[in-house]
Amino acid sequence: MSEGMKVWDPMLRVFHWLLVIAFTVSWLTGDEWDEVHEISGYVIAGLLTFRLLWGLIGPRYARFAQFIARPSSTLAYLKDMSRGEEKRYLGHNPAGAAMIVVLILSLAIACLSGWLYHIGWFANDEWLEEVHEFFANGLLVLVAFHVGGVIIASLRHGENLARAMVTGQKRPPESDDIA
Repeated sequence: MSEGMKVWDPMLRVFHWLLVIAFTVSWLTGDEWDEVHEISGYVIAGLLTFRLLWGLIGPRYARFAQFIARPSSTLAYLKDMSRGEEKRYLGHNPAGAAMIVVLILSLAIACLSGWLYHIGWFANDEWLEEVHEFFANGLLVLVAFHVGGVIIASLRHGENLARAMVTGQKRPPESDDIA
C-alpha cells in the first residue's frame, strides 16, 4: 500500500472517539446512574458545540461546506451504492455526510430534551422523557447504520475507515476518486 495521506485532523478524531465513549456511557446509565448519565449528556452537548464550530473553522475535511451534499447527490450516491458502483471519497461520502447531519441533530434533540426534563421547566414533562428516550434509542439504530456504512465502504474501497479515524491517514486519491 502506498504512503497514507492525512485526512482526519487530531481534533476531529478526538471528538469522534470521545463522542463514542460519552454516548455509550449515557445510553448504558440512562435508567441506573442519574448523575453519571447527566454528566455524560453535558459532555455530549459540549462535544456537539465543538463539532459545530469545527465544521465552520476546522481544516478542509472537517468543514461542513466540504462534505455536505445536496439531497439529489446523496440519493444518486445511494443508488450507485446499491449497484456497487459508488465512487470513493477521500473525505466523507454523501451518505456519510447525511448520516453525520442526522446524528448531530438527533444527539442535539436528545441532549436538549434530557436537559429540559432534568431542570423541570414544564409542569407535565413526561413527554420530554418520551422524546429523550425515543431519540436515545433511535440513535442506536443510526449508529448501527453508520457502522454498517463504514464496514461496507471499507470493504468496497479496500481501506480500513475505522483505522483512518484513529490514525488520520487514508490512501491518497486515485484518478476516479473524489478528493
